[in-house]
Amino acid sequence: MVSSKLFIQAMAEHGFGPYIGVPCSFLKPFINYVIEHPELDYIPATNEGEAIAVAAGAYLAGRRPVVMFQNSGLGNAVNPLSSLCYIFRIPLLLICTWRGEPGLKDEPQHALMGQITAKLFDLLRIRSSLFPECDDRIVTAIEGAEAHMEDTGLPFAFIMRKGTVDPYPLRRNGEQRRRRTPGTLLEPEAEGPERPFRAEAIAMVAESFEDRALLVATTGKTGRELFTWGDRPTHLYVVGSMGCASSLGLGVALYQTAWPVIVLDGDGAALMRMEAMASIGHHRPRHLTHIILDNEVCDSTGGQETISPSIDFPRVAVACGYATARTVTTLTGFQAALRQTARNREGPHLIHIKLRRGT
Repeated sequence: MVSSKLFIQAMAEHGFGPYIGVPCSFLKPFINYVIEHPELDYIPATNEGEAIAVAAGAYLAGRRPVVMFQNSGLGNAVNPLSSLCYIFRIPLLLICTWRGEPGLKDEPQHALMGQITAKLFDLLRIRSSLFPECDDRIVTAIEGAEAHMEDTGLPFAFIMRKGTVDPYPLRRNGEQRRRRTPGTLLEPEAEGPERPFRAEAIAMVAESFEDRALLVATTGKTGRELFTWGDRPTHLYVVGSMGCASSLGLGVALYQTAWPVIVLDGDGAALMRMEAMASIGHHRPRHLTHIILDNEVCDSTGGQETISPSIDFPRVAVACGYATARTVTTLTGFQAALRQTARNREGPHLIHIKLRRGT
């Protein structure tokens, strides 16, 4: 068996952290040790895809995150692994537990995934190896993974078998229970005579913040229209991984506090991964502004209607823990909301702008 303490210490010496993931009983010793260690960060994710996206943001902010989950959730991570990490060459270190390993008794839902875990990593162009099974192999294993990530810019996965890590009991509950801080639901702006186009709203954001903020634009026409307006080193166009832009923005904001972080989201993308709003509200990065550009359709795929007309995004945001949230319907109202956000750094903030369809 491997000492969880020795492994985490070796990882720290190689500069890895934070640890982001979804719990698994195989991972319990690791998670317990990280929670108890005052100099280590453990960020619980609501699902594996969110964990990948948050970790990607932390990487872009200069960290070397580790993502942990069981193989039953590997399918949830396929999209950001293939269309975010692969495209942008974001080398995350993955620790994936091997539930349903052939020859071992496990729950029936793990049977198929246990047979194909290594093959899935191969298909995703992610090199994998078994997690080291004794302390003497820890450093060699870490250095091998590190060398591969540096050479390729791609993730590397350790596949952890049952009983690989020695027990590490949790002796305290980690951080104190957070006291819920109520957010402010601002009065919505009255409907104007005609809603603006998405490109007009995007241009207003880019012009308002110039190069003084980091802009993360969601996939599809949002990213394309921001690039068409003008390209800057402070822009990131999430060309795939629909729904992951806000989680990526959260990862950036958690580990980069010098710049405002602005997420340009769409209604379809926000609806696809609404767990991101729960995590943003929980962690409350004070310099993050989440903008939902809502034209009630998936514009990039032909204008199919979304269910956004029945969703009150500002109420959802405040319920999740955002500091402020409001709906606007005109460029004048949008500009006022942006100015108010810039003055009030105690975020996170949600600005929900209703838009015309089309581009």
